Amino acid sequence: MAVASPKNNASDKPQTPLATHAPNIRIVVADDHPVVRFGVKNMLHAEPGFEVVGEAEDGDTAITQTLDLEPDILLLDLQMPRLPGLEAMRAIMTKSPRVKIILLTSTISTQQIIEALQIGARGIVLKDSVAGDLGESLKAVLSGDYWIGGQRVANLLTALHGLMAKAAAVPEKKTFGLTPRELEVVTCIVEGCSNKDVAKQFTISEETVKRHLSNIFDKTGVSTRLELALFAISHKLVAIEV
Repeated sequence: MAVASPKNNASDKPQTPLATHAPNIRIVVADDHPVVRFGVKNMLHAEPGFEVVGEAEDGDTAITQTLDLEPDILLLDLQMPRLPGLEAMRAIMTKSPRVKIILLTSTISTQQIIEALQIGARGIVLKDSVAGDLGESLKAVLSGDYWIGGQRVANLLTALHGLMAKAAAVPEKKTFGLTPRELEVVTCIVEGCSNKDVAKQFTISEETVKRHLSNIFDKTGVSTRLELALFAISHKLVAIEV
């Protein structure tokens, strides 16, 4: 009598490995403008594999959010209330050097780029090109490269040499350490604007304006708005229309 072949049990079938998915890249977005944060988050939602896990509206909060959440990437505005982006980045790099930081900025000097890279920045993205560059900059940084001047950079030393040569060849206008936003505030003061006027123009609080002025007074060595206006004019910090 023929012996029936045993039926295959489910356990006899070759096991198909479960599909595994790489975890999302966790990102904190730090910018003092809610509209910018909203726009950046929307761009990141359109990029597969990225997750915004935190937001910050000033430099101090950017530090707290980054240290608490330990994201893979911090997108950090260069000009932040309470604590400028470079200072916030310096504090973060001291305590959490693993995080990769990409600076977002409307404008940045060659010297600031050099300083940012020396502190530990992995990329610099200008806000007027963020729609086209953000995704590529993230990919470059995550792969171990840098993003400088709108392009992927593999050799940081070569890039730094080029930037230093550029800075030496074209001496930059003396600004006494004032940030671009502080220079904008100085221009407003020369034009006779009140703190309320300045706050309205830049969509910031009057308390933030006062902090800007305190920093400006410290850097320029003046103590009144009139002294600041005269200092700004004599040192050509503002353009005077005749």
